[in-house]
Amino acid sequence: MNGIAALGQHLAGLPLTWLLATLAAYRVAVAVHRKARNSPWLHPVAVATLLLVSILLLADIDYATYFEGGRYIHILLGPATVALAVPLYHQLARLRRAWMGLLGGALLGSAVAVVVAMVLAAALGASHATVLSMAAKSVTMPIALGLTEKLGGIPSLTSALVMLTGILGGAITQPVLALMRIGEPYIAGFTLGTVAHGIGTARALQGSIEMGAFAGLAMGLAGLLTAVLVPVGLQLAGLL
Repeated sequence: MNGIAALGQHLAGLPLTWLLATLAAYRVAVAVHRKARNSPWLHPVAVATLLLVSILLLADIDYATYFEGGRYIHILLGPATVALAVPLYHQLARLRRAWMGLLGGALLGSAVAVVVAMVLAAALGASHATVLSMAAKSVTMPIALGLTEKLGGIPSLTSALVMLTGILGGAITQPVLALMRIGEPYIAGFTLGTVAHGIGTARALQGSIEMGAFAGLAMGLAGLLTAVLVPVGLQLAGLL
């Protein structure tokens, strides 16, 4: 028994173990998503996250140990985000016509997301570090984590909030747009990208290439605007 326990501890400390665990969890999550007829509430990212969190809790493994393996996938988030420019290139004609409205929408959506989240957190008595972590929850993961570290927030908390925001935004946005009778693919995609960043973009790509292209654009714009304007705004407000 001691030998088995020692082997388990050794495997738990290997980065390869958690890289393979992440890939396996996502594969299971994809199967669950398909079985549920692509329900937005059972998005593969959400299901895979729940599986991994359960495994880590049961095995008593901290996030730092897990991330030694998970970081290899994390590194690919940047190139994957840049690759979204390819479908957007094919939408240049529409982009030229609507660029002002799209830019204004990204700016307003990002500002509302940041202000509402921080105000609610402060009103509920959250710590200063937690409030700062809320500022970056509505942008894609690589930008959110980098921004949180510079602001003095809690990266692990921001990571969880980014995931939760993406899951809820991806599930709720399209039904809300349908109630508002907004059916244009580029508007739906742009809204998903602004509200639900990476998960919203993945959801938009399931709809059409056009939706995915504008979701990717919104995700990039929201991330850029947040990364540039949030530190300036916090300094002006005396929060940094």
